[in-house]
Amino acid sequence: MVRHWKTSGAAPLLFAAALFASGCGGEAVREPAHRAEWTVMGTIAAVQWRGTEDARPDEPVREVFSKIEKLLNAHDPGSELRRLAPLADEEVLAKCDPSVRACYEAAFAMSRETGGAFNPRWRGPGTMDLGAIAKGFAVDCAADALARSGRLPPGGALIDLGGNLKAVSGEWTVGVFGAEGERIALKAGMAVATSGEYYRGRHIMDARTGEAPSNAVFSVSVVHPSSAMLADALSTSLFILGRDAGESFLGSRHPGARAVWR
Repeated sequence: MVRHWKTSGAAPLLFAAALFASGCGGEAVREPAHRAEWTVMGTIAAVQWRGTEDARPDEPVREVFSKIEKLLNAHDPGSELRRLAPLADEEVLAKCDPSVRACYEAAFAMSRETGGAFNPRWRGPGTMDLGAIAKGFAVDCAADALARSGRLPPGGALIDLGGNLKAVSGEWTVGVFGAEGERIALKAGMAVATSGEYYRGRHIMDARTGEAPSNAVFSVSVVHPSSAMLADALSTSLFILGRDAGESFLGSRHPGARAVWR
């Protein structure tokens, strides 16, 4: 698994920008995009939006990220995750804060689906690390909170947490590091996450062997139609499984998602 909050995606996506829209005369115009960013979960968080600069939508996103960081930080002895880590999976689900239960459930499910390649207990019994799924989960929660807040900019908004991106509204394009000319179009509700070792070096572990995978994968981005959490977990899972096994796994278990390999 991953040796910290997963910052492997901190710089894989070179940019995220508004798609071109057609003006009344048919010419292509770009609506201005604004950006607010801050540090949380050991990485950079950001919200981009189109419209007026003073229509800042980042407050509800900041609140969600702060709450989830406090609950799910494996390196904070006072976090809920550290307190629950020694318990069995079923007990964790019964005793965790209801607001983050879905993250635990998805992590345990992904561990079963991948035969243990993805494993939140990769450090051993009595431990827990959700660093490869919590950021995506936080992005989904923040997107929901922003949509409910009444502060969603009419021109569209995009949330980014360490390279885990989700289009809350509007349409956006992202450019992928290491894939010349690769552009991913994100419509409202879509998400993308990347796992790779070009930014932090070798740090992603195959929980089945306790070693870094050796499968010639440089990085993999996963585009999901609705879940940043699953895009996050799947990008790590596919990086560990390798291209052939990863594509087979994706097609059989998560056919709505697609991978961009490098």
